[in-house]
Amino acid sequence: MTTTSTSLSELKKSAFIAGGFNAVINGIINWFSVKDLDKVLVSDNLISSTEHTLLSGAVPLAVSLAFILSGVAYLTTKIPNKPSYFPKIFWLSMKHTFMAFGIAVTFGVMWQRWMGSIEISPILATVCTGLIAGIVAGIVNYLTVKEILKK
Repeated sequence: MTTTSTSLSELKKSAFIAGGFNAVINGIINWFSVKDLDKVLVSDNLISSTEHTLLSGAVPLAVSLAFILSGVAYLTTKIPNKPSYFPKIFWLSMKHTFMAFGIAVTFGVMWQRWMGSIEISPILATVCTGLIAGIVAGIVNYLTVKEILKK
C-alpha cells in the first residue's frame, strides 16, 4: 500500500485492504495443510500435543505476520523524511511481534479453558485461520503506518 495521505480514513482503508489480502492468502495456504483431515481441533488440552490444532498454528502465524508486515508497511509507505528502519521501526516490529504472541497465546488458553477441545471442519479451520491472519495484518499495518506518520 502506498500511503501519501495522513487522514485516518486512508489509514483504515489501507489496513483493511492489507488485512483482506492477507486473510485470503493465508487462508489458501492453510487449506493445503488441513484439506486431507476429517476434523481439526481448535485447541488441545495437552501442552505437549503433537496434533495440529487451529490455535497452535495461529500463534506462529500471528507472530511471523506481525514482524514481517511491520517491515512491509514501512517499506511501502511513501512519505518524505520517513524515519530510518533501525532502531525505531525495528523495535516497533518487535513490539508488534510480542503483542501478537501474547494475544494469540492468551486467546488459545482462554478458549481451551472455557470451550474445551472442539473439532471443526477443515473449511471452517481455513476460514478461521484467514480471519486471524487478516486481523493481525490489518492491525499491524494500521499501527505501523500510524507510527511512521507521527511527527
